Amino acid sequence: MADSEQQPGSSPEDDASDAAAGLTFMVPKKEISMVPDMGKWKRSQAYADYMGFILTLNEGVKGKKLTCDYKVSETVEKLMDVLDTLDRWIDETPPVDQPSRFGNKAYRTWFSRLDQEAEALVSSVLPADRMSAAEEIAVYLRESVGNPIRIDYGTGHEAAFAAFLCCLCKVGALRVDDQLAIVFKVFKRYLSVMRKLQRTYRMEPAGSQGVWGLDDFQFLPFIWGSSQFVDHPTLEPRHFIDERVVNEHHQDYMFLECIKFINEMKTGPFAEHSNQLWNISAVPVWSKVNQGLIRMYKAECLEKFPVIQHFKFGSLLSIQPVKP
Repeated sequence: MADSEQQPGSSPEDDASDAAAGLTFMVPKKEISMVPDMGKWKRSQAYADYMGFILTLNEGVKGKKLTCDYKVSETVEKLMDVLDTLDRWIDETPPVDQPSRFGNKAYRTWFSRLDQEAEALVSSVLPADRMSAAEEIAVYLRESVGNPIRIDYGTGHEAAFAAFLCCLCKVGALRVDDQLAIVFKVFKRYLSVMRKLQRTYRMEPAGSQGVWGLDDFQFLPFIWGSSQFVDHPTLEPRHFIDERVVNEHHQDYMFLECIKFINEMKTGPFAEHSNQLWNISAVPVWSKVNQGLIRMYKAECLEKFPVIQHFKFGSLLSIQPVKP
């Protein structure tokens, strides 16, 4: 199956709320405790649903700018309010003086506030007849902002936010015509809050591969961002390492916003601090970049035990094998 094709599983196109109506919600828990358990994950309904969700959104944003017109539903507005709240809490929780440069302990204060309020925040987004799902879905929101013990953030936390959005689709809070708003409004705002967290509290990259990883913190915006560029008449992969192009077009393209953030945070030649991205700039067309990044995401994130051991499974994202 081509990587760009839809996989079986959940997408915002399912009439998911009907399926959710028959579910008994549960608090998600870890199921992958040893490397041999990874087979269970790859065969699970959760994997099919998660990957189906990522690929549906990948198709939805193809060839479209961040600034294009799209519908903004009431649920999307409520999600923006949730993210604005998290942003405001950062302002209300300044970093503390401490000897260590990295991992500012004030992050734990910020996190404990989210920990306490997560269920209420999720309830504010859910339809009245789906309130019983709040406890289950809130787990993914808590998991999506980094680790309070290590004060780090990585692609596993990013995956938890995508899982959070996937669950909102499965209970019918988000719908098929929210696709563009999910990526261009909600996920974009999530990224800006995460970048603020990373900068304010000097968070460590979780499981960073240094210069050999794609990025210290994120992966999905590179997938969806490369899809935005597919069939672009003038901008080719080789252009994203040109700072003038980045500054001129970053408002329209998520991929360039990521490059801009890297350029702000890192010093020295791009080829040295972001070697993988430098290599990607040599790929001739965006469709190849997009397919390659999807393959890389599966191999480097979704099939890596250190990432997936932290993933939690409930009724909406189930460890049960896909039904044949």
